[in-house]
Amino acid sequence: MPKNLRLTLVQSNLAWEDPVANYRRLSRILSSVERGSTDLVVLPELFPTGFSMEAKRLAEVPEGPSMQWMLEMAIGLRSPVCGSLIIREGKHFFNRFIWMEPDGRYEQYDKRHLFRMAGEDKSYTPGKEGIVIEHKGWSICPIICYDLRFPVWSRNRLLREGGKQRADYDLLLAVANWPSARSFAWKQLLVARAIENQSYVAGVNRVGTDGKGIRYDGDSVALDAMGSTIGSLRKGQNGLINVTLDWKHLSEVRKKLPFLQDGDAFSVG
Repeated sequence: MPKNLRLTLVQSNLAWEDPVANYRRLSRILSSVERGSTDLVVLPELFPTGFSMEAKRLAEVPEGPSMQWMLEMAIGLRSPVCGSLIIREGKHFFNRFIWMEPDGRYEQYDKRHLFRMAGEDKSYTPGKEGIVIEHKGWSICPIICYDLRFPVWSRNRLLREGGKQRADYDLLLAVANWPSARSFAWKQLLVARAIENQSYVAGVNRVGTDGKGIRYDGDSVALDAMGSTIGSLRKGQNGLINVTLDWKHLSEVRKKLPFLQDGDAFSVG
């Protein structure tokens, strides 16, 4: 049985299109985390820049400055650090989630659903495949902001391994720049994803006002598989919260209420 998983959720204002200022700000917040005290640090979507559509001007190459900063943090904390940033590959720009390990290995996921109302679909290339990251016996599925509105993309399914069944993932991880104007939807959708997928859910959102005058409340939260809150940050709060995910509780919920066994078979194109 996997051990309980300790998460550090970071909710912060973000300097507009200023990676260096954001490295400093986030480093200060993370300075309060004791080395080895957490199993994963989660940062908001596009943490170096805010939700900018200036992808061509702001993009970094893989393993550029922001990923190097993430590596420094991961080494110092002895824990993976994750969040999304703007990456350029050839002529394409991606809103890319990076999971950075302390040894420099990393996983990546490119945002599938681009927010056309802000022109994200004109500035970025959509991702094609989701991923599940294995960490300390837990299976973790990352999504980015607008992905949250599309339940099929993050549908949890039962897999068969060695004659046994297990869920595709145990934690749905959503990093976001989700505006305060739609904060009700943010909070309700996170709860819905937890309940329908019988999974822990952690949603990490920024706070403050961006360069376009759009305000963000944060409302970062961790939920159990019944949709109940196990930890949250206050509206507008700059800071972090540490939460622990209980494997025994998750197993008991899935055993008592085996809803995943009755899920529909489907494929995502």
